[in-house]
Amino acid sequence: MAYDLIIIGSGPGGYVCAVKAAQLGLKVAVIEKRATYGGTCLNIGCIPSKALLHASEVFHQTGHSIAELGVDVGKPTLNLEKMMAHKDATVKSNVEGVSFLFKKNKIDGIQGTGKVLGEGKVSVTNDKGEEQVLEAKNIVIATGSDVAGIPGVQVEIDEKVIVSSTGGIALEKVPATMVVVGGGVIGLELGSVWQRLGAKVTVVEYLDTILGGMDAEVSKQFQRMLAKQGFDFKLGAKVTGVEKSGSGAKVTFEPVKGGDAATIDADVVLIATGRKPFTEGLGLAEAGVALDPRGRVEIDGHFRTNVPGIYALGDVVRGPMLAHKAEDEGVAVAEIIAGQAGHVNYDVIPGVVYTQPEVASVGKTEEELKAAGVAYKVGKFPFTANGRARAMLATDGFVKILADKETDRVLGGHIVGFGAGEMIHEIAVLMEFGGSSEDLGRTCHAHPTMSEAVKEAALATFFKPIHM
Repeated sequence: MAYDLIIIGSGPGGYVCAVKAAQLGLKVAVIEKRATYGGTCLNIGCIPSKALLHASEVFHQTGHSIAELGVDVGKPTLNLEKMMAHKDATVKSNVEGVSFLFKKNKIDGIQGTGKVLGEGKVSVTNDKGEEQVLEAKNIVIATGSDVAGIPGVQVEIDEKVIVSSTGGIALEKVPATMVVVGGGVIGLELGSVWQRLGAKVTVVEYLDTILGGMDAEVSKQFQRMLAKQGFDFKLGAKVTGVEKSGSGAKVTFEPVKGGDAATIDADVVLIATGRKPFTEGLGLAEAGVALDPRGRVEIDGHFRTNVPGIYALGDVVRGPMLAHKAEDEGVAVAEIIAGQAGHVNYDVIPGVVYTQPEVASVGKTEEELKAAGVAYKVGKFPFTANGRARAMLATDGFVKILADKETDRVLGGHIVGFGAGEMIHEIAVLMEFGGSSEDLGRTCHAHPTMSEAVKEAALATFFKPIHM
């Protein structure tokens, strides 16, 4: 059977592209090597980690801040097996949802490993080794990413003692001690889960700051909050070895700027040094599809590779490795293939760290604006001055808005606080329409809400806040 479109990979980019293309009248097939759809995100990434983050936060609140609200329940008892069952049920519901969407939109889901044979042809090999060749007018590579490991260091990940994010969401017991190699989003989120459940967590990070690429002020303040929660940080530290030792493992590191090496012993070591594009075994070299020096599929401004009829999107191409970025690209690619004008605005892609408090950002950081020589102004407002935050004992953090000094157009927004991942979107919508800080500051916000802090930060950007 010939298709209008064959997509390799059913993650957020792949399955969204498939659904959109089907809605636009194309005959679509999706090839997926896993037993279930949804890719890393739904199966072993975004979704299960958020289930554990929420569950662990409820556990932590029950044993701590809930008493301050007049709710006495005594010391909570952890049932880790049941918490993991909640995670697994959440994953099951989501992957079954994708399967339903395929059936609803008459998309052919094909289980097996896909390989590009060249222009218009893809082979699929199932778990029995049987191969079939499919034809399509267009092919989309949406194979996502894989664990990157530690550059220059050989690490044997067994997903029991030395784990990647995959093992980090499936531990059978709470470790007394955990070392997280990497102070990025994945490391801090999973570190938060196990820290809340009782582990002593130490983060070893190569850079001098956590959340590299985030606004520096946000990163600095957020690190202080995590330290207050019990995290220990070893920054500017280069890991030179990770190996099993007894029933646990040891991590050896040395200062990036030079100095004596040190070793930390831990029950579990989580390798969270980022991800790399997954392109192995796809037949890209044989098909003539070009890769960039970082192993990503090269595309033009319309997601086209150098081979006619072959497109790529998501983690396997340039840009932030975010599920929602891949989803937007999936929609755009489907529209382009259908003859429409698909487009993604890369200047307005929110990023969220789902710790507690959450960290969310959209647009430019102060450092990026300074480097670009842009004259800007800053407006900030702390949650300590927000009535709803006080009522919920959620006063940690602040809102920060950056706007062009001459035009007042908002160029970036950064939030540290409870619900930051939800609040960031009003700044994103404003930026999508080229709005100013005055537009946002003069928009009526319901009282009392956490979002009033966003309004106040906007007021502080173009004039003065009211409640400070």
